[in-house]
Amino acid sequence: ALLSHADDVDRLRDEATALGIRPFEDAGASGPGVGRTVHVVHEGGAAAEGTTVAVAPADPAAPDLSDPDALRLALLERHHHARVRLDPAALDEARATLARWRRAVAAWARQPSRPVPGEVRDRLRAAWEDDVDAPGVLRVLRRVETDPGLPDGARFETYAYADRFLGLHLARDVGAPE
Repeated sequence: ALLSHADDVDRLRDEATALGIRPFEDAGASGPGVGRTVHVVHEGGAAAEGTTVAVAPADPAAPDLSDPDALRLALLERHHHARVRLDPAALDEARATLARWRRAVAAWARQPSRPVPGEVRDRLRAAWEDDVDAPGVLRVLRRVETDPGLPDGARFETYAYADRFLGLHLARDVGAPE
């Protein structure tokens, strides 16, 4: 991520860190042949040379950043081309889903491990290779969560595998006291 033309650099860096966004590089730190630059501009702003991402104003203007994983899940629920409204209900639902999944993953981890079923792995890969379809990955996890034919060890491995893409720390509570 390249930081240029920011009004409040320290606040932007702090909020990016809270969300788990890789540290920014300063504008002068990149150049031709160093890598690809993605320019983030206000919606309707002037496009820069290269790849440009337009960002609409946040609604609400100051989203709740107290639980970055819940915020991340709420964002992942929608396709990355869609506008997202991060109201308290969406964040509460994301928090509840994370809590449920983390409890389940911790419980499944106590069972004998089983491989990720081939068809599930293929559906996960198809989703993230299809224009980074995070909502598709989440739909696969919801099916895995309730599929009566899957052993718990396979559920655990599936969630751990998918979380490498999602970055939601789903296995965070494995080994914690019940």
